[in-house]
Amino acid sequence: MVTRRFALILLTGLPLPALLPSPWTGLLIVLGFAVAVAAIDVAVAGPLTAVRLSRAGDRTVWLGGTATVTLTVTNTGRRPLRLHVRDSWVPSAGAWPSRHDVWLPRGAHEALTIKLNPVRHGDRPAVHVILRSLGPFGVAYRQRGRRWNAAISPPWVLRVLPHFPSRRILPEKLARMRVIEGSSVTRGRGHGTEFDALREYVIGDDVRSIDWRASARHNDVMVRTWRPERDRRVVCVIDTGRTSAARVGNAPRLDAAIDAALLLSVLAVRAEDRVDLIALDAVVRARVAGAAASASKLERLIDAMASLVPSAVETDWAALATSLLRRDQKRSLVVIFTALEPAPIVEGLLPLLPRLAARHQVLIAGVRDPAVTRLAEVPPSASVSDVHTAAAAQRVLSERDRVREVLGRHGAIVVDADAGAFAGQVVDVYLLLKATGRL
Repeated sequence: MVTRRFALILLTGLPLPALLPSPWTGLLIVLGFAVAVAAIDVAVAGPLTAVRLSRAGDRTVWLGGTATVTLTVTNTGRRPLRLHVRDSWVPSAGAWPSRHDVWLPRGAHEALTIKLNPVRHGDRPAVHVILRSLGPFGVAYRQRGRRWNAAISPPWVLRVLPHFPSRRILPEKLARMRVIEGSSVTRGRGHGTEFDALREYVIGDDVRSIDWRASARHNDVMVRTWRPERDRRVVCVIDTGRTSAARVGNAPRLDAAIDAALLLSVLAVRAEDRVDLIALDAVVRARVAGAAASASKLERLIDAMASLVPSAVETDWAALATSLLRRDQKRSLVVIFTALEPAPIVEGLLPLLPRLAARHQVLIAGVRDPAVTRLAEVPPSASVSDVHTAAAAQRVLSERDRVREVLGRHGAIVVDADAGAFAGQVVDVYLLLKATGRL
């Protein structure tokens, strides 16, 4: 195959036929010269069968970060190689640079660095590497077929973890949790508390906490201290149905749900609670069971959320209810991340809610679009169109209020917040339930 330099030789030689007696003779001379140079290039270009490829680098990256992957090109042949390498990835991987020019003496190798700035979470694979072996003049090159290039391309998949903007408030929530479970040990027994330790009585302690048998053994007044019970069960349910594809701000609603579920999962695992994950629409898309206080189990939760994408189908809430009601009898906190829209809630989730609330503590969390709140406000110099838009937005907000009220009457706790405060409010409810012993 030829490059642009072949056409450049022809263009440069175009005036020659006009200077000769026979234009056709001059044209043949120019064409023959260009073909001869191209033939020399092809003959001198090194064979591609001597090339070996390998990869190394990052396997995972958080969305918004930059990953580095190295493609190593090795010449195992006896002839030097002048290569043009094109490393192709899926467009959403944001790979750059994708083209490299490499000079490899025999037995040499060179590492090519590719930076990846992915724009979507999930798996971002490398497609294939295309190799061209150029001659000394750069007029022609050798290239094998697509199937051969795909066969020698080393496979590589970059797992892009979901965007986690609420990570910035994680230290604050961890500090509150430590206050609840550690430094402020409860002085009285209540629901959701377990025995912590014995200590000496101080003025102000509840006399009902005095352990008389321990006092007799220690010859001093001893009291029992209690702390919130650990190893509780938290079930995060993420709706990946059609409503999760709606954009809230600059991202789909599903991204806000994943962000809140990540913050809740990290906090619950740090509190030594067990976290389950169920992501579903018409079918179950991801399931992680029994992730306790372990870094590897927390990674399983994050990996499972990374692969979630919205589906254009209705969510099968009956399958979720069947799964939760078949579980053991231990009461759990079930956090359902879904859209607070009347149709899917009333027709799908609401009929099943009384049975779920009788067995578990149910929290339903829906992210609100701040644009709707802004549109509901009528500006001072409003036109007729602005008034109609505000009326439509107010109707949407009033329907959300009715949905929230109905869900509350059926025994669920409801969180309805803008995307910026959504994850924090979900975690605040979890901490409140833990502090009051209702988890």
